[in-house]
Amino acid sequence: MSIYSNLLAIDCTPTSIGRRARLPLTIAGLLLTAQAQAFLPTPASLVTTGELALDANETTGAKPINTLTAKSRNAEPTLMAYTEPNNTIKPDSVSNTAVTSRTSNHQNANNSDNETNAQQLLASWRAQAKTKNLAQHITWRRLLYFFDDQKNLIGKKKDSSIVDDAAFFLSKNGQHDSAAELDALLVALADEMATTPDNSTASNSASNRATKNSGQNSVLCRFPARVQWLTDTLNIDKSGLQVDCPELNDWMQKLAPEQLSIMFAQEYLDNPISAFAHTLLRIDSKASVADPSQIHHAVALNYTVGGDATDSFLVYAIKSMSGGYDNLIEIDPYPEKLAKYLQEDERDAWTYQLALTPAEVQQIMLHVWETKDLKLPYYFTTDNCASEILRLIDVVRPQQHLLSRLPYAVIPSDVVQLLNSEGLLASTNYTPADSTLRQAQLNKVKEQREQLGYHNSAKQTLNEIKSAQLNPTSSIAADGKTLLPRRIAVADNNPIDRHPLQLRFIGLGQRGDNNYIDLGLRAGYHDTLDRPSGFPQFFDLEGAAATLRLYDTDNDKANQPSSVVLQNVTLVRGRSFNPVNSAKKGKTWGASIEATRVNDGSQQEGSDHLVGSLGYETGWSWAFGTPSAGTGEMPPQLCYTLLAGTAQAGRGINKGYRVGAGVNAGCRYQINNQLRAQAELQLPYWYHGSSDESNARGHYWQPISTLGLQYDIDKKQALRINANYEWQDRIDAKEDIQLSYRRYF
Repeated sequence: MSIYSNLLAIDCTPTSIGRRARLPLTIAGLLLTAQAQAFLPTPASLVTTGELALDANETTGAKPINTLTAKSRNAEPTLMAYTEPNNTIKPDSVSNTAVTSRTSNHQNANNSDNETNAQQLLASWRAQAKTKNLAQHITWRRLLYFFDDQKNLIGKKKDSSIVDDAAFFLSKNGQHDSAAELDALLVALADEMATTPDNSTASNSASNRATKNSGQNSVLCRFPARVQWLTDTLNIDKSGLQVDCPELNDWMQKLAPEQLSIMFAQEYLDNPISAFAHTLLRIDSKASVADPSQIHHAVALNYTVGGDATDSFLVYAIKSMSGGYDNLIEIDPYPEKLAKYLQEDERDAWTYQLALTPAEVQQIMLHVWETKDLKLPYYFTTDNCASEILRLIDVVRPQQHLLSRLPYAVIPSDVVQLLNSEGLLASTNYTPADSTLRQAQLNKVKEQREQLGYHNSAKQTLNEIKSAQLNPTSSIAADGKTLLPRRIAVADNNPIDRHPLQLRFIGLGQRGDNNYIDLGLRAGYHDTLDRPSGFPQFFDLEGAAATLRLYDTDNDKANQPSSVVLQNVTLVRGRSFNPVNSAKKGKTWGASIEATRVNDGSQQEGSDHLVGSLGYETGWSWAFGTPSAGTGEMPPQLCYTLLAGTAQAGRGINKGYRVGAGVNAGCRYQINNQLRAQAELQLPYWYHGSSDESNARGHYWQPISTLGLQYDIDKKQALRINANYEWQDRIDAKEDIQLSYRRYF
């Protein structure tokens, strides 16, 4: 009986076939059957027991044993090829097993080749790294937060990274051994090479690659700046490093960094944390580079202190100075940050474009990605907003050693001047604060009144101009997205133009009948007689100052001072002047913390004594004169009246303490660009408490008048005359006059 039907279906209609046609069709059917046999399922017994049998590891779904064994994270990482496990063969899926087996064998061969190539690459990289001594390369160590070239080591050790977070390192010894960390990164890169599928199998393993490459634990995602530097230095082919980093990519796309600039917000005494100014990085995208006024396309990178708002000011200040708080990196829309300084704090801003290449900009931002979540100690004077900018630039400009140039205190204006001297500032832009714009309007109205001889009262009009609520003029457009064109002349407060903040001086003087020499040092900052260019108007702040006095004594006379005395040690002393007739909205106040020599007026023939002194002042100030034309500067002359309170303690004075209250009044006069004078009268009333001694007074007035005059030789040199007189009969040496040479550095 034939195995073939007598009917052949054509167009779904049965058709009768003749007997003669059956033989050729039978032959053709046999040939077709032989060809089709290759596509029929292979018997399961042959697959599981014959020559096509799979490796035991594959049939059980276990991962293959790699020739390069992976160690734990605490050990140095080694190469580990990635292979997706196969599923156990099922009877109803044996039709795909032969193909899977062949593909698996092919992939295993490719993996073996990849691993061999990776081993060879690793050996080559290690040899190059050793030859070039990359483990000690300054850029590599800076990327790891080693500070080899920094003189000031507060909170730092030269042989260790300041980062103590294990997640920041690949090697368990990475914090203390840059060589171990370098080798760990080389091994990790070789591992990436070994696990990247080649082009021939890429289409067959797309899902595997997607699973492997989407992980955020890849070194390419965690430490892109380190990888970038190392691959560039060793000329590593990056085509073999194919890893998808969605979080990093999204972050970089959101920032779209094309250009970096420093934004400098001037000193602001009404907020002591900002008393020394502030800097942040402006990150420009292509849109804000093309049109710098489109500030909504820019982002602010702000390095600040992560303080506790519930702490008192004293606790906050101490912790900020001593590393008691961690740092905080804020990345915010640039208009929000700029508005805070211009509108809320009333601080003029200066923006300086950094002369960096696009590659350097990208590398800095990749390094920020690596470090933005670190918790590092914040030190107000050494590890602050300004030092972080220098550190980031040092990463891409290792030959300039910027941070080590400011070893003992990193102050924002010093950073701007340093970058300017190193040719790293490409352009400058001045943005006036809201109060500066209102002051410019006020100046114009007063000028018109004087020119027209109009003397009728216009108090309400002037008050409206000064009011931020009634006159909301600003450098930022109402929509908060655009920087408006500047409508006034540039003020004389560019920090590039200021004198150096450190000062030393030598003075020759006479107190009573005794001649003396004063030797003084001031770590910073600026007083009202110093050269004013580059500073906010009437800025007055001194910190960390000391004066040693050498007397020419006469032992034959009574009440002679010691031949060498510590005349003064100032922790901080300053005054914030916000004249009531200006557009400034703050108050006028002052404070001081110091140890100083005072004359005790409670005792007969009283002599001077070193006491600890704490003082506070509050009151009013007025600006007068003719301001610079077209600017938002206040008039150059200043007078003030302050209510003062002071507490002093020391072993040499009556009862060991005294408290005083009174009035301090004075004027500061700008004679010309090089000459200034200041006169002040202090009227303190002191109280010591009752005393059983007949010649001691428990309370008394002790007026003091002072006069100062300074002439600027140049930006770094000046001559100053100081004179004071104490109106107290019981003091032996009432007058003191001195001529000093002052050198700023």
